[in-house]
Order: sequence, then structure tokens, then C-alpha cells
Amino acid sequence: MSQDLPPTVIAERDGAVAVLRLARADKKNALTSDMYAAITSAWSAAEADDAVAVHLWLGLPGAFCAGNDIEDFLECARTGRLGSEILDFLHRLATLEKPLVIGVDGLAIGVGTTALLHADLVVASDASLFRTPFTDLGLVPEAASSLLGPRRLGHAVAFELLALGAPFDAERARAVGLINRVVPAADLERTARDTARALAAKPRAALAAARRLLRDVPGAGRAEILARIEEEAAEFARRLASPEAAAAFTAFVSRKK
Repeated sequence: MSQDLPPTVIAERDGAVAVLRLARADKKNALTSDMYAAITSAWSAAEADDAVAVHLWLGLPGAFCAGNDIEDFLECARTGRLGSEILDFLHRLATLEKPLVIGVDGLAIGVGTTALLHADLVVASDASLFRTPFTDLGLVPEAASSLLGPRRLGHAVAFELLALGAPFDAERARAVGLINRVVPAADLERTARDTARALAAKPRAALAAARRLLRDVPGAGRAEILARIEEEAAEFARRLASPEAAAAFTAFVSRKK
């Protein structure tokens, strides 16, 4: 797959599987605007490629995705809105037609966790940690997680994850239904690739029909998900401009120095 992508986002093919890997090791795969745009572009290219049957999203050993880059968040706070790259990414994530498999090792923070609610299968290593510190930063959940989280996990568990910001280890994430399977870290990528290949070997039309029937349910179909993404984004932008968020970001940056 020849695409003009930044070095922090790598797209390759594994047979009928389109593999996307985050590769910003120094920042634990925190996402920048350029990375959001690159992921969206890679997914769109794979969606348009008839030779691709399944998407696979991977990170690096010890870091799947540390959420949004804090410098980008500060820029969003200054402008009072989410960047178009973030919204384009969220819309693309929510409208993928082909199955999405995600392999998680290590940190899955913020959107690194909420994105999992859009996946069809998630394999995680036993060293993985899932956390969404939105309210700690004076913000609100995103990626339609306020809709998909309660539907998948139930209100109590979704509130614990998305509002309290409690960390979930891999076994807790599996027990509540956030992920499918836990494996040793050394086996994570192989297992995720095997899972994606197994899906890609299925009859395409039957797999697409099964996925559509499973996903397009009342209250959480595509239209509802896209509408919730927009509702969350509007509230997220308001929260970004709030004194609470300003204080939280100032404290966060101070701790990093």
C-alpha cells in the first residue's frame, strides 16, 4: 500500500488484511492532527480497495495509543473547537464498512480506549491498561462512547470507565466486554494478525451482512452514532474553553516539566 503518510503511521498489507500501525514511540503513540489525518486516509484507501477484506489496527510494544497529543489539545483550547482532522477520523472510524480488528499492548488512553467500542474484535495483551481521563482534564467522553459505552458495558461500568476515569486492566476489560481476548504480550501481534486473517478468509458478502445485522441496531445504528459524535464534539469544545479545562491542562503541563 503506497501512501504518503507520516513516519508515525505505517500502512501495509498482510494478504487481504490492511494493517495500520501507530509508530510514535517517544510519545507512546499520542495522536497529532497529522496522525489523525493519516489514519483516516489509510482507512479510506483500504475501504476503496477490493483486495482488502479486514482492517487491523496495531500500536507498538507497551503503547497502543496514549490518546490525544497534549499540545494539540492546547491548540484546540485556544481555538475553542476540535480540529477537522479529529472529527474526520471519528466519522471514518464510525463508518468503516469492513471489519475492524484491534490489537492492544500496553497503554490505551482516551481515544485509545473509546475507539475500541467501534471495533468488531479486540485482542489485548495481559500488560494492557485502559483509561479515559476525560473528566480529570475538564472534558467529556468522545467517539460516541457516551452512547456505545452504556450499550456495550451497561451504565454502571461505562460510568466507572468514562466518567470516574477508573483504570481497567486487561482481565477487567475482558470481563466487562470491552475486549474479546487476553494473551501474553509476546503473542499479541501474532494473535491479532491470525484473528484478522481468519476473518478475511470468510465469504465476503456473508461477513458483511452478518456485521451489518449485528451493528445496525435500534438506538446505536450509524445515524445515531454520528449524531452522538457531533453532540459530544460540541460539548467537548465548550469544555475545552472552560476554566476547569484550563486549570487541568496547566497542572498537567506543569507535571510534565
